[in-house]
Amino acid sequence: MVATTIPVDTFDLVIIGGTGDLARRKILPGLFRRMCAGQMPDTARVIGASRTDLDQTAFQEFVREALSEFAGETQCDEGAVDRFLTMLDYVPLDVFGDAGWKALKSKLRPDVIRAVYFSVGPSLFGEIARKLTAHKVTDENSRIVVEKPFGHDLETAQLLNAELRDCFKEDQIYRIDHYLGKETVQNLMAVRFGNALFEPLWNAQHVDHVQITVGETVDVDGRGAYYDKSGAMRDMVQNHIMQLLCLCAMEPPSKYGADAVRDEKLKVIRALEPVSAKDVVRGQYGSDDGVARYTDHAGDPKSKTESFLAMKVNVANWRWAGTPFYIRTGKRLRARMSEIAIIFKDPPHSIFEGQPDRKGNVLIIRLQPDEGITLRVTIKEPGPGGMRLTEVPLDMTFAEALGDQVAFMPDAYERLIMDVIRGDQTLFMRGDEVEAAWAWVDPIIQAWQAAGDTPAQYDPSGSGPEDSLMLLHRDGRRWREIKT
Repeated sequence: MVATTIPVDTFDLVIIGGTGDLARRKILPGLFRRMCAGQMPDTARVIGASRTDLDQTAFQEFVREALSEFAGETQCDEGAVDRFLTMLDYVPLDVFGDAGWKALKSKLRPDVIRAVYFSVGPSLFGEIARKLTAHKVTDENSRIVVEKPFGHDLETAQLLNAELRDCFKEDQIYRIDHYLGKETVQNLMAVRFGNALFEPLWNAQHVDHVQITVGETVDVDGRGAYYDKSGAMRDMVQNHIMQLLCLCAMEPPSKYGADAVRDEKLKVIRALEPVSAKDVVRGQYGSDDGVARYTDHAGDPKSKTESFLAMKVNVANWRWAGTPFYIRTGKRLRARMSEIAIIFKDPPHSIFEGQPDRKGNVLIIRLQPDEGITLRVTIKEPGPGGMRLTEVPLDMTFAEALGDQVAFMPDAYERLIMDVIRGDQTLFMRGDEVEAAWAWVDPIIQAWQAAGDTPAQYDPSGSGPEDSLMLLHRDGRRWREIKT
């Protein structure tokens, strides 16, 4: 089976922060792969802009090295790199002054789609937006892409939204969260709303609980100072995990369109009940065999920032009343594992005498490392000797089901950048959605700060603090194992 790639219209894309780490690792290699896949037209232009004093030739060489290191396996023909480099240009730019803005405007074509990617820290968003409009680099048809973190709390998120809206309309602003570009995340909607099998069961009457896990083996070394100002709640829960929860819990939208989908996600966020202290477990990874602990990486031996967080969350609406969502995320865990598990209720009555009680079915949506979907079902164990029951997975691992397509499956950034060019905001967060998420998160963080609690220590290469196990045990449930 061969995937169909539909080319986008020609465009000018400006990457402010074009020599930064994100551009080097993700944005530029992603654009190259889209060109190789036939989705990015040869007439497209990519213009890097940053304070680094480079000319076009030096920037092209910078990009050549980035592609060599980060482009990975592609469908490219010989000479593709050179062809991509001819699409590139560069402008040295002073974000806080006037230098470079006139030159940037002169390089943009008036009759093509125009997008500007803010590949910089959020503290610069407002100033860049003002400079773009003051120097008429953008117009009412231009699009801007802004990276996370979008605010540090509700107040700063509202300020950022106000600064951007002073210069751009809401339908011009693309707040990117790369988790929404993952193939399996989008498949969650396809599984729910494209199959008559699941949606009738997707409610509190049939679902016992939902588990969302985003576990990482990496620590925060190298970014400890930044991470210590955010922690797992701000870094993961407020954005990535919140989006996964919304896609699990949302009502069917009237259509697959930007505002229809985002309206339903917003309803979920606004239906989240306040979380009590007993339903939250915070942790910090300790030391193991000489490996540095979190406080060493943070540079603060008294840090109270969490590198692990587990919570019990309730959605106060008719569909989910009484069905809890358990979420957890952490650094330095046993394995890298991101999944959503829908645990259905046990059968109400077993007709098989002498057999142990079978647990309900489990639908597992794996985001990483092996993207795919698994449904655990009960069957008869093969062979004579009577009715013996066992559990088996009905497994659709993308690498096996889709073959060669998986090797060239677009990275999340590739898909999302192409959506910007198409003008499709479905997989991007709306301003009111971001603010609603912060409005729910802020009281939880403020309660921690008022209590002055110190996160519990947990062993690296484990599954988090012991208290996180009790979060489910007291409800008669268990976390799914984080497996190596």
